[in-house]
Amino acid sequence: QVQLVESGGGLVQAGDSLRLSCAASGRTSSTYAMAWFRQAPGKEREFVARIRWGSGTSYYADSVKGRFTISRDKAKNTLYLQMNSLKSEDTAVYYCAADTRYSGSGYYTRPAEYDSWGQGTQVTVSS
Repeated sequence: QVQLVESGGGLVQAGDSLRLSCAASGRTSSTYAMAWFRQAPGKEREFVARIRWGSGTSYYADSVKGRFTISRDKAKNTLYLQMNSLKSEDTAVYYCAADTRYSGSGYYTRPAEYDSWGQGTQVTVSS
């Protein structure tokens, strides 16, 4: 099992930037990839970005492409999400997730494909 703790959320204005962090501990050596999801009130949890832990290959939801950047520091076992040009529609609780089952290069965007989750961090963007 991998334990995940997010940090870095907060209240910002539209157009601002914010960086989220996710510290991983436990069986991190078994992690193939990590991802960020978000969930707005009354909506389902949605995929934001994923990065393969070894190669660093990443992909994004269309709604954040060009504005958000996912990265990882393998030495620190930490995942990041740099969020620029924030919009009010980015307001949500952001969760990091670890994938220890799917090692392929496919597109894994469903929450069920991830087996460890953090507690979430609130991001609020005021317009």
